[in-house]
Amino acid sequence: MRIARFSVREGSPAAGSVSFGVVEGDTSQPESLMVHALAGHPFGQPQPTGETHRLADVRLLTPMLPSKIVAVGRNYAEHAAELGNAVPDVPLTFFKPSTAVIGPTEAIAYPPFSADVQHEAELAVVIGRMCREVPLERVPEVIFGYTCANDVTARDVQQREGQWARAKGFDTACPLGPWIETDLDPADLAVTCTVNGELRQSGRTSQMVRDVAALIVHISEAMTLLPGDVILTGTPAGVGPLNVGDEVAVSIEGIGTLANKVIKRG
Repeated sequence: MRIARFSVREGSPAAGSVSFGVVEGDTSQPESLMVHALAGHPFGQPQPTGETHRLADVRLLTPMLPSKIVAVGRNYAEHAAELGNAVPDVPLTFFKPSTAVIGPTEAIAYPPFSADVQHEAELAVVIGRMCREVPLERVPEVIFGYTCANDVTARDVQQREGQWARAKGFDTACPLGPWIETDLDPADLAVTCTVNGELRQSGRTSQMVRDVAALIVHISEAMTLLPGDVILTGTPAGVGPLNVGDEVAVSIEGIGTLANKVIKRG
């Protein structure tokens, strides 16, 4: 099931309303896609309202508003190596604030304090229930689904400041979307990133040093995860610069494509 969050465009009686919905249709034929609105949040048993829109007639928003985004660094060995880093002995985790999250129709705003903003294509895990100290065998029970993410990073700031709060937490630094796929095996998915149509990153989730289940066990040892929280699982090799005017697209097999423009922060 594909779960989206959307607003209705002007011209409809429901214009401006925001809802979750189920996206149905063949993604290879975008004009065929329909979204069926849900009542309330999508956790538990989703309840359809009977309201249906063509996907082309709505605006896709970030599919979830997480209380926190827990990200994992250097979880692909080749990416760690390309930046001159070793793979850590334990998962390297950090936070991106909820204010960094944007959806597939929003722009990445290039921050004025950086001259080297880079893309990082990642598989994102969306948590579906409150949990803590999750044992390995119960990890599937706490996962709601998966979406595409771009862990946008001000690389020069990251290197200069030695900690990552500003480098990875600035406004618009966490695009998510286009929707959440709830029925997906994350073990071996293709992850790619293009900039203006040029392939920059190409990897597979099977190349992760630690898989999704191991990351959730590790993170939930320390903190309670809430429904809607997002875990970013690391990026394959090939990260590189973004410039004002670029369009960056993250695609993950079985999910779809998350595309964002880069603009100058006004």
